[in-house]
Amino acid sequence: MKARLAAFCAGFAALAAFAQDQDYSKVQVKPTKLSATVWMMEGAGGNLGVSAGEDTVFLVDSQFAPLTPKIEAAIKAISPKPVQFLVNTHWHGDHTGGNENLGRTGAVIVAHDNVRKRMGADQFIAAFNQTVKASPKGALPVVTFAEGLSFHLNGEQVRVMHVPNAHTDGDAIIHFVGSDVVHMGDTFFNGMYPFIDAASGGHIDGMVAVADRVIAMTTDKTKIIPGHGPLASRADLKVFRDMLAAVSERVKKAIAEGKSDEEIAKAALTKDYDEKWGKGFLKPEQFAGLVATGLRKAPR
Repeated sequence: MKARLAAFCAGFAALAAFAQDQDYSKVQVKPTKLSATVWMMEGAGGNLGVSAGEDTVFLVDSQFAPLTPKIEAAIKAISPKPVQFLVNTHWHGDHTGGNENLGRTGAVIVAHDNVRKRMGADQFIAAFNQTVKASPKGALPVVTFAEGLSFHLNGEQVRVMHVPNAHTDGDAIIHFVGSDVVHMGDTFFNGMYPFIDAASGGHIDGMVAVADRVIAMTTDKTKIIPGHGPLASRADLKVFRDMLAAVSERVKKAIAEGKSDEEIAKAALTKDYDEKWGKGFLKPEQFAGLVATGLRKAPR
């Protein structure tokens, strides 16, 4: 167990240290226009979604606190209006770090009930043996929901939907209906093995279920914003979904055969997927071990 946690720590060290040690002066916030009113923005941390139009500015996620001025500048190049609504896809700091800054300027912070609960208390992420301190009051969502809600702004309906026990227990996906754009938060890592936070209620089969849900509600023309990685298509999401489903079944079989998490991590169960997915911050053996731990912890 200690050896496996040490391996996980090494794999997540860059992510955990990023907020503390990153030179944010070198980070550029890059917008990509997806429709008349919707943009994807890349910077450091989770990808952002922006709706800007005649009514207001609506933002999905806030990355790290030091990047708020750069995010605001990128938005100002699109619209003179301030951010009125900020929706968090889940509680992790690379998606919520700028909440307090944006809340201070008047943004209404919205998220699933469990996001407020987790941000409001110390959390322990077992995968990399890290305690995350509770967020300040000003960073917490002030509007929360159990299943979902809709916004009607900038000429379209924006549906915010809870998807249970996937990356965490508080995940939301956001569907910009008229623009045919879906922001999936960290329920979709495009081009890399995903971190599934079992300590926060995440589960690989929940990740598969989210992918199935989004595939069912989209077309080949839909643009999909992943939590991490480049802009994606429905076809990209299908490839991700099939990889997750196959790995889940392989790990379940290994568990049924009595293999330990350490044995599963070393068994090269993902070898036919590693060339495409294994070059991110999670290495193949770390991903397989993490999946095994999650499957034992939270059967779905």
